[in-house]
Amino acid sequence: MADNQYPREDVFSKSVRAGKRTYFFDVKSTKGQDFYITITESKKRMGDDGAPVYEKHKIFLYREDFEKFIEGLNEAVNHVGTLPVPEKNYEPRSHANNDKAGFSDVSFDDLGSDKS
Repeated sequence: MADNQYPREDVFSKSVRAGKRTYFFDVKSTKGQDFYITITESKKRMGDDGAPVYEKHKIFLYREDFEKFIEGLNEAVNHVGTLPVPEKNYEPRSHANNDKAGFSDVSFDDLGSDKS
C-alpha cells in the first residue's frame, strides 16, 4: 500500500440514529498506515441559553482488539436476549418523552470539528 493512499484521517464513516442518540462508527488510519475504529455516541441536549449542545463520548478500538471486543459485545447482546421482556406498558428510554426534534438534521458539521 502506498504511503499516501490513506492520509491520516477518516477512511469510512457510518452514522446510526437511535432515538435521542446518534452513533458514529469511523474507520481512521494511523501514521503507520494501520487502521482503527472510533465509536462516538452523541446526545443532543439544550444548553443554558436554549441552544442545542451535543454531548459526545468516544472510544477508540484498535485492530488488535477487534476480535475480543466483538466477542464481548456479542456475549453481552446475547445475554440481554435471555432476560425477561419488560411489561407491555414499558416505553423504551429513547422515546420516553417523545422529544425527537432536530434529530433528522444531525450531521457531522453539527457536532463541531472534534477530529481525534
